[in-house]
Amino acid sequence: MELPDLKELEAAAQVVYGHMPPTPQICWPLLCERTGAEVWVKHENHTPIGAFKVRGGLVYMDALRRQQPEVRGVLTATRGNHGQSVPLAAGKYGFKAVVVIPHGNNPEKNAAMRALGAELVEHGDDFQAAAEYASDLAVERGLHFVGSFHPWLVGGVGTYAVEFLRGVKDLDTVYVPIGMGSGICGLISARDALGLKTNIVGVVSENAAAYKLSFEKGQVVATNSADTLADGVACRVPDGEALAIILKGARRVVSVSDDAILAAMGHYLTDTHNLAEGAGAIGLAALLKEKDAMKGKKVGLVLSGGNADRALIERVLKQ
Repeated sequence: MELPDLKELEAAAQVVYGHMPPTPQICWPLLCERTGAEVWVKHENHTPIGAFKVRGGLVYMDALRRQQPEVRGVLTATRGNHGQSVPLAAGKYGFKAVVVIPHGNNPEKNAAMRALGAELVEHGDDFQAAAEYASDLAVERGLHFVGSFHPWLVGGVGTYAVEFLRGVKDLDTVYVPIGMGSGICGLISARDALGLKTNIVGVVSENAAAYKLSFEKGQVVATNSADTLADGVACRVPDGEALAIILKGARRVVSVSDDAILAAMGHYLTDTHNLAEGAGAIGLAALLKEKDAMKGKKVGLVLSGGNADRALIERVLKQ
Protein backbone atom coordinates (compact mmCIF):
# COMPACT_ATOMS: atom_id res chain seq x y z
CA MET A 1 0.00 0.00 0.00
CA GLU A 2 1.27 3.47 -0.90
CA LEU A 3 1.07 6.02 1.88
CA PRO A 4 -0.96 9.18 1.19
CA ASP A 5 1.13 12.18 0.21
CA LEU A 6 0.69 15.68 1.63
CA LYS A 7 -1.79 16.72 -1.07
CA GLU A 8 -3.96 13.69 -0.29
CA LEU A 9 -3.73 14.27 3.46
CA GLU A 10 -4.76 17.90 3.02
CA ALA A 11 -7.69 16.86 0.82
CA ALA A 12 -8.73 14.38 3.53
CA ALA A 13 -8.50 17.16 6.11
CA GLN A 14 -11.00 19.25 4.16
CA VAL A 15 -13.48 16.37 4.36
CA VAL A 16 -12.86 15.99 8.10
CA TYR A 17 -13.17 19.71 8.81
CA GLY A 18 -16.58 19.73 7.18
CA HIS A 19 -17.77 17.80 10.24
CA MET A 20 -15.41 18.67 13.12
CA PRO A 21 -12.66 21.16 13.99
CA PRO A 22 -8.99 20.28 14.51
CA THR A 23 -8.19 18.94 17.97
CA PRO A 24 -5.79 20.72 20.35
CA GLN A 25 -2.24 19.77 21.26
CA ILE A 26 -1.32 20.84 24.78
CA CYS A 27 1.86 20.78 26.86
CA TRP A 28 0.83 19.84 30.42
CA PRO A 29 3.31 20.97 33.13
CA LEU A 30 2.44 18.17 35.56
CA LEU A 31 3.05 15.53 32.89
CA CYS A 32 6.39 17.19 32.15
CA GLU A 33 7.31 16.98 35.84
CA ARG A 34 6.20 13.37 36.05
CA THR A 35 8.14 12.20 32.98
CA GLY A 36 11.14 14.54 32.92
CA ALA A 37 10.38 15.37 29.27
CA GLU A 38 8.65 18.22 27.45
CA VAL A 39 5.39 16.39 26.84
CA TRP A 40 2.80 17.43 24.26
CA VAL A 41 -0.53 15.63 24.15
CA LYS A 42 -2.59 15.41 20.95
CA HIS A 43 -6.15 15.37 22.25
CA GLU A 44 -7.96 13.00 19.93
CA ASN A 45 -10.23 12.32 22.92
CA HIS A 46 -11.83 15.65 21.92
CA THR A 47 -13.32 14.40 18.63
CA PRO A 48 -17.08 13.68 18.34
CA ILE A 49 -16.46 10.04 19.33
CA GLY A 50 -13.46 10.60 21.61
CA ALA A 51 -10.97 8.93 19.24
CA PHE A 52 -9.08 9.60 16.00
CA LYS A 53 -11.02 6.82 14.26
CA VAL A 54 -13.80 9.27 13.35
CA ARG A 55 -11.48 10.97 10.87
CA GLY A 56 -10.95 7.76 8.95
CA GLY A 57 -14.66 6.97 8.95
CA LEU A 58 -15.58 10.35 7.49
CA VAL A 59 -13.01 10.14 4.69
CA TYR A 60 -13.92 6.51 3.94
CA MET A 61 -17.66 7.24 3.63
CA ASP A 62 -17.01 10.33 1.54
CA ALA A 63 -14.91 8.29 -0.91
CA LEU A 64 -17.38 5.39 -0.89
CA ARG A 65 -20.33 7.66 -1.70
CA ARG A 66 -18.45 9.22 -4.62
CA GLN A 67 -16.87 6.05 -6.02
CA GLN A 68 -19.60 3.46 -5.35
CA PRO A 69 -22.91 5.36 -5.34
CA GLU A 70 -24.86 2.10 -5.62
CA VAL A 71 -23.89 1.09 -2.05
CA ARG A 72 -26.78 1.42 0.42
CA GLY A 73 -25.28 0.06 3.61
CA VAL A 74 -22.01 -0.85 5.31
CA LEU A 75 -20.94 -3.50 7.80
CA THR A 76 -17.87 -3.64 10.03
CA ALA A 77 -16.46 -5.31 13.15
CA THR A 78 -15.07 -3.55 16.20
CA ARG A 79 -14.46 -3.36 19.92
CA GLY A 80 -15.85 0.19 19.95
CA ASN A 81 -14.13 3.27 18.53
CA HIS A 82 -14.04 2.15 14.89
CA GLY A 83 -17.61 1.00 15.49
CA GLN A 84 -18.63 4.50 16.54
CA SER A 85 -16.79 6.09 13.63
CA VAL A 86 -18.51 3.97 10.99
CA PRO A 87 -22.18 4.63 11.94
CA LEU A 88 -21.51 8.32 12.66
CA ALA A 89 -19.93 8.80 9.23
CA ALA A 90 -22.37 6.43 7.51
CA GLY A 91 -25.32 8.44 8.77
CA LYS A 92 -23.86 11.64 7.36
CA TYR A 93 -23.52 10.05 3.91
CA GLY A 94 -26.84 8.20 3.84
CA PHE A 95 -25.65 4.65 4.56
CA LYS A 96 -27.19 2.09 6.89
CA ALA A 97 -24.58 0.72 9.35
CA VAL A 98 -24.30 -2.76 10.90
CA VAL A 99 -21.55 -3.43 13.45
CA VAL A 100 -20.43 -6.86 14.63
CA ILE A 101 -19.09 -6.91 18.20
CA PRO A 102 -17.74 -9.76 20.35
CA HIS A 103 -19.77 -11.02 23.30
CA GLY A 104 -18.97 -9.13 26.50
CA ASN A 105 -18.00 -5.94 24.68
CA ASN A 106 -17.83 -2.61 26.54
CA PRO A 107 -21.53 -1.87 27.26
CA GLU A 108 -21.09 1.88 27.12
CA LYS A 109 -19.41 1.71 23.73
CA ASN A 110 -22.27 -0.53 22.61
CA ALA A 111 -24.79 2.09 23.78
CA ALA A 112 -22.87 4.81 21.93
CA MET A 113 -22.86 2.80 18.70
CA ARG A 114 -26.61 2.22 18.93
CA ALA A 115 -27.18 5.92 19.63
CA LEU A 116 -25.31 6.70 16.41
CA GLY A 117 -27.74 4.49 14.50
CA ALA A 118 -25.84 1.20 14.28
CA GLU A 119 -27.47 -2.20 14.31
CA LEU A 120 -25.29 -4.38 16.58
CA VAL A 121 -24.70 -8.08 15.99
CA GLU A 122 -22.86 -10.08 18.67
CA HIS A 123 -20.51 -12.89 17.60
CA GLY A 124 -17.44 -14.56 19.06
CA ASP A 125 -15.32 -13.96 22.12
CA ASP A 126 -12.89 -11.38 20.75
CA PHE A 127 -12.34 -8.91 17.91
CA GLN A 128 -10.75 -11.43 15.55
CA ALA A 129 -13.71 -13.80 15.76
CA ALA A 130 -16.11 -10.90 15.21
CA ALA A 131 -14.13 -9.63 12.22
CA GLU A 132 -13.97 -13.02 10.51
CA TYR A 133 -17.72 -13.46 10.91
CA ALA A 134 -18.41 -9.90 9.75
CA SER A 135 -16.84 -10.35 6.33
CA ASP A 136 -19.14 -13.32 5.63
CA LEU A 137 -22.19 -11.54 7.05
CA ALA A 138 -21.58 -8.55 4.77
CA VAL A 139 -21.80 -10.83 1.72
CA GLU A 140 -24.92 -12.52 3.11
CA ARG A 141 -26.68 -9.20 3.68
CA GLY A 142 -25.44 -7.51 0.52
CA LEU A 143 -23.60 -4.79 2.46
CA HIS A 144 -20.24 -3.16 1.82
CA PHE A 145 -17.64 -4.52 4.26
CA VAL A 146 -15.47 -1.90 5.97
CA GLY A 147 -12.27 -3.46 7.25
CA SER A 148 -10.17 -2.07 10.09
CA PHE A 149 -7.29 -1.08 7.78
CA HIS A 150 -7.65 0.61 4.39
CA PRO A 151 -5.93 3.48 2.52
CA TRP A 152 -9.00 5.71 2.97
CA LEU A 153 -8.91 5.10 6.73
CA VAL A 154 -5.19 5.82 6.91
CA GLY A 155 -5.60 9.04 4.92
CA GLY A 156 -8.40 10.23 7.17
CA VAL A 157 -6.76 9.30 10.45
CA GLY A 158 -3.48 10.80 9.22
CA THR A 159 -5.03 14.26 9.39
CA TYR A 160 -4.55 14.29 13.19
CA ALA A 161 -0.85 13.68 12.63
CA VAL A 162 -0.48 16.57 10.17
CA GLU A 163 -2.11 18.86 12.74
CA PHE A 164 0.17 17.56 15.50
CA LEU A 165 3.46 17.69 13.61
CA ARG A 166 2.71 21.13 12.16
CA GLY A 167 1.42 22.43 15.47
CA VAL A 168 4.37 21.30 17.59
CA LYS A 169 7.74 21.78 15.94
CA ASP A 170 10.75 19.52 16.41
CA LEU A 171 9.17 16.62 18.27
CA ASP A 172 11.90 14.08 18.96
CA THR A 173 9.56 11.12 19.51
CA VAL A 174 5.82 10.41 19.32
CA TYR A 175 4.24 7.46 21.14
CA VAL A 176 1.10 6.13 19.44
CA PRO A 177 -1.15 3.15 20.26
CA ILE A 178 -1.42 0.28 17.77
CA GLY A 179 -4.83 -1.32 17.38
CA MET A 180 -5.10 -2.51 13.79
CA GLY A 181 -2.64 0.08 12.49
CA SER A 182 -4.42 3.08 10.96
CA GLY A 183 -3.28 5.46 13.72
CA ILE A 184 0.42 4.70 13.56
CA CYS A 185 0.41 4.41 9.75
CA GLY A 186 -1.35 7.76 9.51
CA LEU A 187 1.38 9.24 11.69
CA ILE A 188 4.13 7.67 9.59
CA SER A 189 2.50 9.02 6.41
CA ALA A 190 2.27 12.55 7.84
CA ARG A 191 5.84 12.49 9.15
CA ASP A 192 7.17 11.37 5.78
CA ALA A 193 4.94 13.75 3.79
CA LEU A 194 6.20 16.68 5.87
CA GLY A 195 9.82 15.58 5.48
CA LEU A 196 10.47 15.26 9.22
CA LYS A 197 12.78 12.99 11.21
CA THR A 198 10.53 12.45 14.24
CA ASN A 199 10.90 9.01 15.80
CA ILE A 200 7.64 7.07 15.92
CA VAL A 201 7.12 4.47 18.64
CA GLY A 202 4.17 2.10 18.52
CA VAL A 203 2.71 0.88 21.80
CA VAL A 204 0.80 -2.32 22.61
CA SER A 205 -0.33 -4.13 25.74
CA GLU A 206 1.79 -7.02 26.98
CA ASN A 207 -1.44 -9.03 26.91
CA ALA A 208 -2.02 -8.20 23.22
CA ALA A 209 1.51 -8.15 21.88
CA ALA A 210 0.93 -9.37 18.31
CA TYR A 211 2.26 -6.22 16.63
CA LYS A 212 5.37 -6.14 18.83
CA LEU A 213 6.11 -9.80 18.14
CA SER A 214 5.50 -9.21 14.43
CA PHE A 215 7.75 -6.13 14.39
CA GLU A 216 10.57 -8.09 16.02
CA LYS A 217 10.10 -11.09 13.70
CA GLY A 218 9.61 -9.01 10.54
CA GLN A 219 6.45 -10.89 9.60
CA VAL A 220 2.90 -11.35 10.85
CA VAL A 221 2.83 -13.23 14.15
CA ALA A 222 -0.60 -14.03 15.58
CA THR A 223 -1.31 -14.65 19.25
CA ASN A 224 -3.89 -16.96 20.79
CA SER A 225 -5.50 -14.23 22.86
CA ALA A 226 -5.63 -10.45 23.34
CA ASP A 227 -7.06 -10.13 26.83
CA THR A 228 -6.31 -6.56 27.91
CA LEU A 229 -8.21 -3.76 29.62
CA ALA A 230 -7.12 -1.59 26.68
CA ASP A 231 -9.77 -2.91 24.31
CA GLY A 232 -8.75 -0.43 21.59
CA VAL A 233 -5.46 -2.33 21.12
CA ALA A 234 -6.83 -5.86 21.66
CA CYS A 235 -5.42 -7.28 18.41
CA ARG A 236 -4.23 -10.87 18.02
CA VAL A 237 -3.78 -11.02 14.20
CA PRO A 238 -1.95 -7.99 12.70
CA ASP A 239 -2.76 -6.60 9.27
CA GLY A 240 0.01 -7.44 6.83
CA GLU A 241 -0.12 -4.13 4.96
CA ALA A 242 -0.05 -2.16 8.20
CA LEU A 243 2.89 -4.20 9.48
CA ALA A 244 4.89 -3.51 6.32
CA ILE A 245 4.46 0.24 6.84
CA ILE A 246 5.31 0.00 10.55
CA LEU A 247 8.43 -2.07 9.84
CA LYS A 248 9.66 0.62 7.46
CA GLY A 249 8.55 3.71 9.36
CA ALA A 250 8.54 3.07 13.12
CA ARG A 251 11.60 3.24 15.37
CA ARG A 252 10.37 0.50 17.68
CA VAL A 253 7.27 -1.08 19.21
CA VAL A 254 7.00 -1.10 23.02
CA SER A 255 4.74 -3.22 25.20
CA VAL A 256 3.43 -2.20 28.63
CA SER A 257 1.52 -4.02 31.35
CA ASP A 258 -2.15 -3.50 32.06
CA ASP A 259 -1.16 -2.23 35.52
CA ALA A 260 1.00 0.44 33.84
CA ILE A 261 -1.88 1.39 31.55
CA LEU A 262 -4.23 1.68 34.51
CA ALA A 263 -1.71 3.92 36.30
CA ALA A 264 -1.32 6.10 33.20
CA MET A 265 -5.09 6.58 33.05
CA GLY A 266 -4.86 7.87 36.60
CA HIS A 267 -2.01 10.22 35.70
CA TYR A 268 -4.05 11.73 32.89
CA LEU A 269 -6.88 12.37 35.35
CA THR A 270 -4.69 14.00 37.99
CA ASP A 271 -2.27 15.82 35.68
CA THR A 272 -4.63 17.01 32.92
CA HIS A 273 -8.18 16.28 34.14
CA ASN A 274 -8.77 14.30 30.94
CA LEU A 275 -10.38 10.87 30.91
CA ALA A 276 -8.39 8.37 28.83
CA GLU A 277 -9.45 4.83 28.05
CA GLY A 278 -6.74 2.17 28.13
CA ALA A 279 -5.67 2.64 24.51
CA GLY A 280 -5.65 6.41 25.02
CA ALA A 281 -3.30 6.18 28.02
CA ILE A 282 -0.99 3.50 26.66
CA GLY A 283 1.46 5.99 25.12
CA LEU A 284 1.98 7.69 28.48
CA ALA A 285 2.61 4.28 30.06
CA ALA A 286 5.31 3.63 27.44
CA LEU A 287 6.91 7.03 27.98
CA LEU A 288 7.10 6.35 31.71
CA LYS A 289 8.65 2.94 30.97
CA GLU A 290 11.31 4.69 28.84
CA LYS A 291 11.55 7.72 31.14
CA ASP A 292 15.33 7.65 31.52
CA ALA A 293 15.98 7.53 27.76
CA MET A 294 13.47 10.33 27.08
CA LYS A 295 14.62 12.72 29.81
CA GLY A 296 14.83 16.30 28.54
CA LYS A 297 13.46 15.44 25.09
CA LYS A 298 10.42 16.89 23.34
CA VAL A 299 7.89 14.08 23.23
CA GLY A 300 4.40 13.68 21.77
CA LEU A 301 1.61 11.46 23.09
CA VAL A 302 -1.52 10.58 21.14
CA LEU A 303 -4.51 10.45 23.51
CA SER A 304 -7.03 8.38 21.54
CA GLY A 305 -9.56 7.67 22.92
CA GLY A 306 -11.55 8.71 25.93
CA ASN A 307 -14.20 5.99 26.12
CA ALA A 308 -13.51 4.13 29.36
CA ASP A 309 -16.58 2.54 30.92
CA ARG A 310 -17.74 3.15 34.47
CA ALA A 311 -16.27 -0.08 35.86
CA LEU A 312 -12.81 0.74 34.49
CA ILE A 313 -13.00 4.34 35.75
CA GLU A 314 -13.80 2.98 39.22
CA ARG A 315 -10.63 0.86 39.06
CA VAL A 316 -8.60 3.93 38.13
CA LEU A 317 -10.02 5.96 41.03
CA LYS A 318 -9.29 3.17 43.54
CA GLN A 319 -5.54 3.10 42.75
